[in-house]
Amino acid sequence: MTDQHGELEVALERVIEAARAHLAAVRAGDGRVDDDDVWQAYVELNNASYDYDQRLLAAHGEVTPWDVDSIDPDEADERLGGGDSTAGADDPHPTILSVRQRRDFRVPSVTALIRAAEVARREGTPQEDDPAPVEGVGEAVLELLQSGDGSLSALDVPELEPLDGVVMVSEVAEPVDLEAFDDDDPVGPFQPGAEDRLVGRLDEHPFLELDGENEAVGRAG
Repeated sequence: MTDQHGELEVALERVIEAARAHLAAVRAGDGRVDDDDVWQAYVELNNASYDYDQRLLAAHGEVTPWDVDSIDPDEADERLGGGDSTAGADDPHPTILSVRQRRDFRVPSVTALIRAAEVARREGTPQEDDPAPVEGVGEAVLELLQSGDGSLSALDVPELEPLDGVVMVSEVAEPVDLEAFDDDDPVGPFQPGAEDRLVGRLDEHPFLELDGENEAVGRAG
């Protein structure tokens, strides 16, 4: 029984050490997604907790509040791509995808659109500053996009009537280099490269009804 108690104490200390190591890894990771050190520390904490729970059950018929199952570290690394470093070396698909979207709108009322943009600008301007007036429909649309953090959903407003649009997904060799293009270049950032491959195209017809619902037509490349 003494040996069993000693093993239980060792298992508890392992949980404490693993918890501290996990906390240190989380702090060092600083919110990075899929951080390998955080994942490994998590697996060690999980398995140390599971081991302690099982030993506590065997020694005293009691359990911890930690409802965990043992994780095989090797299988876990393989599932997350952290096992064999050569895995995927022969994968024919590149790791960079480019999504290009065009959406057209009709402006039923220029005055109404500019008014909506000026409201958005006032809401995003500190109270001590006097916002400049919105000049033109293009600036109005940019203002609405900025107020929505760049999301196209910010343009889903009554002041804009959606027309046809298109979305294209491509596999590309290199990510876009914005510094290589002038701010007023309307073509360069969207121009496909020589090695880019179009995977598919989605045509959007907001007012084309099919069986009572809006239709989007997809075309595979």
